[in-house]
Amino acid sequence: MSAEQQAAIVAKLNQILEHELAGVVRYTHYSFMVFGYSRIPIVGWFYSAATETLTHAQEAGEMITRFGEHPSLGIGGLLETYEHDIGDILLESLDFERQGVKHYYELLALAEKAQLVYVEEYARRLITEEEAHIGDIDKMLRKPGQIDSVV
Repeated sequence: MSAEQQAAIVAKLNQILEHELAGVVRYTHYSFMVFGYSRIPIVGWFYSAATETLTHAQEAGEMITRFGEHPSLGIGGLLETYEHDIGDILLESLDFERQGVKHYYELLALAEKAQLVYVEEYARRLITEEEAHIGDIDKMLRKPGQIDSVV
């Protein structure tokens, strides 16, 4: 692997780290703003999502230090729309998850070019997890009884 390839992979991992840290804040905030009859299970889902995004951030940081590099102290974009309807929150979550998938696909391409199988497998695992989240959010956005996807 060349120095340029390593630098590109570490830069992408730092973007992922910052994105995932923003997810911890985002999902925690969303959990506070859920009201209504379905609050308890939805809040539980957001707590779980916050915990999982923290794990993803930790994994990215560990990968960065495996390369002998310094993890970012930054945090990705945090958007406060003041739209707290559960549908709006889920649409924002969907956008966040799609951004995450894009980062992991970009990492996968870099890892394939550098022939770093362990980074490829890491990226593939996270793509699978993020795509599952997109599927979950899609199902939550559907009306009861609606089978076809909304995304």
